[in-house]
Amino acid sequence: MQTLLRYTILVIILKLMFLQSTMAQQQKGRYINASIGLGITAPIENVDVSGNGIYIQAEYVWAPKKWFSLRPYAGYINTSTDKDGLSGNLAGAKASTKAFFVGGKTKLAIPFPWVAPYVELGLGASVGSFETITPLINEKKNGVTLHIPFSFGLALGRNNNIDVGLLYYFYPSLEQFNGAFALGLSYPLK
Repeated sequence: MQTLLRYTILVIILKLMFLQSTMAQQQKGRYINASIGLGITAPIENVDVSGNGIYIQAEYVWAPKKWFSLRPYAGYINTSTDKDGLSGNLAGAKASTKAFFVGGKTKLAIPFPWVAPYVELGLGASVGSFETITPLINEKKNGVTLHIPFSFGLALGRNNNIDVGLLYYFYPSLEQFNGAFALGLSYPLK
């Protein structure tokens, strides 16, 4: 987890350093971005337990600058743990999520022709059922909980309208995170 945090901080610093010197990026304006991908759920604790399933998200994108955008979002994730792959003291372990989520995030990008690396951060809420069971954690919750979205990836194509990224939603009160490896497409609103 510390390695991921260090890598994330390094990426953010590098992006901010090059942000002012770049000239091209996705276009200014308003867009709808639709994403779908392989969803995952895992405990924050470092154990070999995870759930997988489907992830779907839609964003309304308002980009007043080429390097900056605001993104209210809504989505759904449904993951479950494959119990056949667990053994020993992890036999009863679970990491699963079945939830709808909404929130808002900001996106900062480093524009390059045909490729725009980006990072996103925000705040949101999820409603659904969450379960994290490991030897040290026993969290089950049905209802509403806060999450912190964080993602990074690449906006590809001539107009940077194809998005490939890793998206994470951290749930501090549940000691779990979920996310996805997702593919998204942006559609301009005229």
